[in-house]
Amino acid sequence: MRDPGLEEAIRAAGGVGALARKIGIAQPSVSNWGRVPAERVLLVEALTGVRRAVLRPDLYGLETTDTAAAGSQIDEIDVARSREYSLLAVLLARAPTAELLARLAALRGDPSPLGLAHAALAEAAAAVRLDRVEHEFFELFIGIGRGEILPYASYYLTGFLNERPLARVRADLARLGIERISGHTEPEDHAAVLCDIMAGLADGRFSVQPGADQDFFEKHLAPWIGRFFADLEQASAADFYRRIGTIGRVFITVESEAFTLAA
Repeated sequence: MRDPGLEEAIRAAGGVGALARKIGIAQPSVSNWGRVPAERVLLVEALTGVRRAVLRPDLYGLETTDTAAAGSQIDEIDVARSREYSLLAVLLARAPTAELLARLAALRGDPSPLGLAHAALAEAAAAVRLDRVEHEFFELFIGIGRGEILPYASYYLTGFLNERPLARVRADLARLGIERISGHTEPEDHAAVLCDIMAGLADGRFSVQPGADQDFFEKHLAPWIGRFFADLEQASAADFYRRIGTIGRVFITVESEAFTLAA
């Protein structure tokens, strides 16, 4: 029996098959869900617009006025950080759907560098054709033989795939008790996977010690992912995705500065 949050996500997506296609997994996998798996909540939220507190109230309960309970709520800055990482994870994992482009077109920005980057993404999302952005994603990250950009820590840090940086990520994930999501085929040092992990560390999805997000960021993202986003901004095949590169570059700079000040 499906819980109400999953039912609402299915309705918003247009059916079980449609939700499965948006996520990028087989329809029987979604059919077997009783509720949205914890590791899929942020992605389903991004793809359907159904809030995480509705999808999994046991994990993302609604805010309360009770003082003690309010003290245990995730800081709103961490929630914003998590959403930023989730946005990057979704867009780096696969080409956006028409529904996601429509949601991106509704983004609003403020005068900050990150806000201006969001506004530029919204403008690009409103103008781009779906087939064009699908082709752009293919040229950038898949290609015939290989894409223009290889979004892996191993490649950026060693020049080869599946090297020691990947082994180090896997070792830390095992230490933190974070399991690989079923159905994911990309290695754990892929930029989308690392951003998704950071989203979970920021918003409390994973039960870890305080400061685990900073430790993971400094070990597995800081040494290379800023260069990756800068490369994405300058890639010859990038038009829509140039805006993703800008958002990533600016956000990672903000993260690095914030962690430095915290230290």
